[in-house]
Amino acid sequence: MAISNWDLDELARSPEITGAVMRETNRIATIIVDDAPVESGGFKTGIHVSTKYQERSVGLVEATDPKSLLIEAKTGIMARAVKKAARKR
Repeated sequence: MAISNWDLDELARSPEITGAVMRETNRIATIIVDDAPVESGGFKTGIHVSTKYQERSVGLVEATDPKSLLIEAKTGIMARAVKKAARKR
């Protein structure tokens, strides 16, 4: 039996795969919040998780505080969280 691209697209959007993606996305967000520097607390409270669909489901961790870009540029906390989550699997 051959697997078509349509079958793979359906699999990539299935509730099971979307759930797995969101579990990992939430894990990364938790690492970011746990490791975030605290001055005003805005960066920590501005971390949000969402999902979007392209050809597959994609989990997004977004930082909404106005200083988020500056904090990420100085500390690299979000980039390091992805690497840390990958090591903890």
